[in-house]
Amino acid sequence: MHKDELLELHEQMVIIMEQFRSQDDVDSSLFDPYDELEVDPSHVHKSKSEHKHAVFVLGNALATAMSEDEFSDAGRVGKRMEELADDAEEKV
Repeated sequence: MHKDELLELHEQMVIIMEQFRSQDDVDSSLFDPYDELEVDPSHVHKSKSEHKHAVFVLGNALATAMSEDEFSDAGRVGKRMEELADDAEEKV
């Protein structure tokens, strides 16, 4: 994936995150690990690796917000996103 495509994906995921944050039944602290990264889609000067890591961390948070438990489809996606985020973090 090219960096511009990754930035577009990152931006779309942030829009989804904002929708979840606006819902009363979603714990917005799920997105704290993403916020702590301080990598925003508009930060084009950040490396592709940093954005990739942010996408995986955000993907994990989104999947967790959608999951009923760790064994649901979204729960399994969240677990895989967590693994990918850990792998991407090692490359940052």
